[in-house]
Amino acid sequence: MRIRTSFPHETAHEDVRIPMRDGTRLYARVWRPLTDEPVPALLEYLPYRLTDWTAPRDAQRHPWYAGHGYASVRVDIRGHGNSEGAPGDEYDARELADGVEVVNWLAAQPWCTGKVGMFGISWGGFNSLQIAALAPEPLKAIVTVCSTDDRYDNDVHYTGGSALAVDLHAWAATMLAFAARPPDPEYAGLVWRDMWIERLERIDPFIHTWLSHQLRDDYWKHGSVREDYGAIRAAVLTVGGWHDPYRDTVLRLVEHLPPDRVRGLIGPWSHQYPDRGLPPGPAIGFLQETLRWWDHHLKGIDTGVMAEPALRAYVSDSHPPATVYDTLPGRWVGEPAWPSPRVKTTTYGLRGAPVPVRSPMHTGLDAGRFFPFGNDADLPPDQRDEDARSACFEFEVPAETWVLGRPRVRLRLTCGVERGQVIARLCDVAPDGASTLVTRGVLNLSARHGRDRAVRWTPGATEDVTFELNGIGHAFPPGHRIRLAVSSAYWPWVWPQPGSAAGFTLDPEGSALELPVRERELTDDIRFEEPEEAAPLGVHHPVTLDEPRPERLVVRDVAKGEWRLEVDPRYGGTRRYPDGLEFTEDARETYTIDEGDPLSARTRSDWSIRLHRPEQAWDTTVRTRSEIACDETDFITSNEVICTENGEVIFHRTWEKRIPRTAS
Repeated sequence: MRIRTSFPHETAHEDVRIPMRDGTRLYARVWRPLTDEPVPALLEYLPYRLTDWTAPRDAQRHPWYAGHGYASVRVDIRGHGNSEGAPGDEYDARELADGVEVVNWLAAQPWCTGKVGMFGISWGGFNSLQIAALAPEPLKAIVTVCSTDDRYDNDVHYTGGSALAVDLHAWAATMLAFAARPPDPEYAGLVWRDMWIERLERIDPFIHTWLSHQLRDDYWKHGSVREDYGAIRAAVLTVGGWHDPYRDTVLRLVEHLPPDRVRGLIGPWSHQYPDRGLPPGPAIGFLQETLRWWDHHLKGIDTGVMAEPALRAYVSDSHPPATVYDTLPGRWVGEPAWPSPRVKTTTYGLRGAPVPVRSPMHTGLDAGRFFPFGNDADLPPDQRDEDARSACFEFEVPAETWVLGRPRVRLRLTCGVERGQVIARLCDVAPDGASTLVTRGVLNLSARHGRDRAVRWTPGATEDVTFELNGIGHAFPPGHRIRLAVSSAYWPWVWPQPGSAAGFTLDPEGSALELPVRERELTDDIRFEEPEEAAPLGVHHPVTLDEPRPERLVVRDVAKGEWRLEVDPRYGGTRRYPDGLEFTEDARETYTIDEGDPLSARTRSDWSIRLHRPEQAWDTTVRTRSEIACDETDFITSNEVICTENGEVIFHRTWEKRIPRTAS
């Protein structure tokens, strides 16, 4: 990583409050070049608190853009950070309408040319796409990183029509804790406490809403730009990583948006910006790459960015299984369009006698983290234990085979119960037997005819089901084997269905694996500059004497047949900011299941957050507990929030709710 301290422009920043039509003011920080000429504006719009949680990342990106001649603006969403108002649901109509107002406000400032871009990763990438679909006139271009065009089937809630136990629960719990954090009196002023109480009184756990919409209904269609790609008028640079769950959105956007307004980029990365140098690499000069995008679309400078291939993608070489990789070897390839004329489907028919698939309920404990962030235990370990709990089919690799895109499986199943799931994993098996997970896919059997309906299986019936696996760029070397592993459980990624312990019978006759095989030819000389950022903020991470707990710990109770996965998400720990704030957070997620009972599944998340300013005698804490259990007919949720100020409890509330299992 190169730290840049000299730029074409000197810069300054100021904090402002942007007024909304209803009188609510959103807190913003604006970095601007010191010039008398108006410049384009870039907007990043998030709930994650610009004065603390994202401040280290913001300090290395926004000043960099300002130094290159842009007004770079970071805004806290209504009800979060130091913005006024109450928090709403994620990407709700109020959030998006506010975002449009912010875009128009920026365009109207005397220091702005009237042209605006939006960028962001994850939440900020989502609402960049969603606001682009609302087409405010000043918004000319966006850069959307690790985002989705489909909030139902390619987000943290559901996959393949099944509830995601791991992040449906964990992210709802995280956002409950995040939404309960107080404004900071250093920036919000004396009204901070009144603002905090208003938030707490309006808060409601997201999990209630998410579990109440188990099909792809109008709730999920809102904010899913795949409903109408034609609504997007801005130019879109869409970016993802093969180790991020949102990478398929890049392929769909390149396929469906006009070729003169979209470019796609997929590297080997996790859920991170591609310049940060977090595993797996290689990192690239992403800020320079986006500057080419902004200069072309916001300043009218021909940077050659639209002469790049429609999709630039990284094809990783084969690698042994590991939970972290500093760098993955491989090569960049360029595709003139997506689907690419250089990618052809190769079909591998399954062989053998019908095989019963009755995976133990703890199959999936070696799935790795749903959202890898570059931590040491994020990625899936050797898959041999998982493979042993699955039905496996293998294919020799006589010559190096490059796979690029989304594999597909067609499976002939006989199921004796009304409900169930099928999970397919694609693995790269080395001559020594090591099994590296390449990609995977899930289908809730009741969603086999569409994600918008639930059709129970007729017990004893045989049907062919087809579904895609997540996209990947991977090179299988000669002498290795391609392994397709099929299981009937995948905990805690997928919440098990009632009766799913019965599994199903898989008939290889009529079943197949379809691989998108790319030509083994480099047709483009694709290069990137060295990663570069502005100077870091100077946040201090105190060293503690406490023994750190494992990031991921699996505990087995042999007598009970119970398995427990304990996860420390490692978001940030304790840090001290240059402005005097001490910010401490601790989180633990627990996923428990009995190996033979799908109704034993349960999750728990505990959060503790402290914000402390010693010089102001300001000391606040937020503690939350979130749990989900189930029976045959309902999900059973329990949530609790406790907030204190200087040791005194000022808010305490619990929610207990049963939500019918209509599809999951």
